[in-house]
Amino acid sequence: MTIEFTRELNPNPVPDGERARLLADPGFGRVFTDHMVTITWTADRGWHDARLRPYAPLALDPATAVFHYGQAIFEGFKAYAQPDGSIKTFRPDANARRFQKSAQRMALPELPVDDFVAATDLLISTDRAWVPRDGEKSLYVRPFMMATEVFLGVRPATHVTFAVIASPAASYFSGGLHPVSIWLSEEYTRAAPGGTGAAKCSGNYAASLIAQQQALAHGCEQVVFLDAVERRWVEELGGMNIYFVFDDGTLVTPPTSGTILEGVTRDALLTLARERGHAVDVRPIDIQQWRDGVASGRITEVFACGTAAVITAIGRLVWQGGELTIGDGGIGKVAQELRDALLAIQYGRTPDTHGWMHLVC
Repeated sequence: MTIEFTRELNPNPVPDGERARLLADPGFGRVFTDHMVTITWTADRGWHDARLRPYAPLALDPATAVFHYGQAIFEGFKAYAQPDGSIKTFRPDANARRFQKSAQRMALPELPVDDFVAATDLLISTDRAWVPRDGEKSLYVRPFMMATEVFLGVRPATHVTFAVIASPAASYFSGGLHPVSIWLSEEYTRAAPGGTGAAKCSGNYAASLIAQQQALAHGCEQVVFLDAVERRWVEELGGMNIYFVFDDGTLVTPPTSGTILEGVTRDALLTLARERGHAVDVRPIDIQQWRDGVASGRITEVFACGTAAVITAIGRLVWQGGELTIGDGGIGKVAQELRDALLAIQYGRTPDTHGWMHLVC
C-alpha cells in the first residue's frame, strides 16, 4: 500500500513575478522550488512520517553518520510541460528501481517503487508552477537518501532519511548545446569490479572530482575514465554514459557490467537507435580503438548521454601528450537525430509508443 503523506504548504512561496524571472534563466541546479518531500525510515518502524513541507535547510547533528561514512545515494529525472498543459515525467519507475539497487548496494533500506513515484509526483504537482514552459527547459527532480542516525560506529544506519527536491533547469553545460572536449583520465579510475560503480552513490561523484579538475586545467569540460584493472577499456564520463558511432551506422556502448551506471537515457537510446535502423552493439571499447577509429574515419561520432545533459556530442579527446578531433568537431548526424527523437517524446511533440511518459498532473 502506498504511504500516506501529510501536507504543509509553504506560507511564503516565491512571488509570481520573482518566479517568472528565475524561470527565464534558471541555469542548472541553482534555483529550487517552494517545497520538498521527506520520509523517515527506522529499523523498528520501517518507512513512516511522509511529509510534504516547505523547502528549508535540514538540521543534522555533527555526528550524523552520513558525514562520516558517506552512506548516501541519489537519483535524477525530469518533469516536462506538455502541449495540452499537463506535466509528465520520463520513466520515473526506472529511476525508482535503480534507486532500490543503489540502496541495496549501500546497505540502505529499499523504498518501494510506488512510494518513490508518489513522493516525486506530490512534489511536482504541488510546485507545478515551477515547471518551465519555454524552450528545452524542464523541472529537474532530485530524490536522495542518506544515513541520518547520530552514531559514530561503522555499520549500516538504523535511521535514514529520504527526500525529494526540485530545480527548474536549462542546459546542463554553460553556453547551451555544443560539442564538449573530454580529458582522458589515465591516473584516476571511477570504479573497480566489486565496488560501487553500478550504484548512484555520492562517493562515486566525489571520487571523480579530482579528475574533473584535471580536465578543466587542460581546457576540457568533462572527463572520461578507463577500467581499473587493465586501464584500457573505456567506461564512462564523470556523470554520463558514452556511445560510439561507426561509419556503417552501428552504435557501440560499453556494457554495464558492475562498474558502469545503468543509465535510463542510455537504455532509451538503445531502443530509439534500433527503431531508426541502426545496429546496436553493447561491447567493450579499447581506448586505442577509439584513437585509431577516429584517425581512420571508422569512428565518425562519439557522444555522451544522461538525464541532465540528454545527449552531448564529444568533439575532442585530450590526453597527456596528445589530442584528436572527432569528425569535424561538431554535432554528428546520429547524435542530433537521437537527441531530437528523445526530446520529441519527452516534450509531447510526438506520440509516446513506449509508455515512457508518466502523467503527473
